[in-house]
Amino acid sequence: MRNPSTAAILSLFVPGLGQFYNGKILRGLFWLVVTPGLWIGTGGLWGWVCHLVSALTAYGYAKRFSAR
Repeated sequence: MRNPSTAAILSLFVPGLGQFYNGKILRGLFWLVVTPGLWIGTGGLWGWVCHLVSALTAYGYAKRFSAR
């Protein structure tokens, strides 16, 4: 079982790290590549959004599968 708060905090520090913590390697790689790309490509505008979505998805996945 994974702790949802830990997954979210890890993804707040490094996008994709919470997904790695949850065992979702491909999703982690996706966020690890896409988020910095959007940070640089949009001057930070969409980088924040992508960063927060990464943390929320890591939290949601850990919460959904820790309850089972």
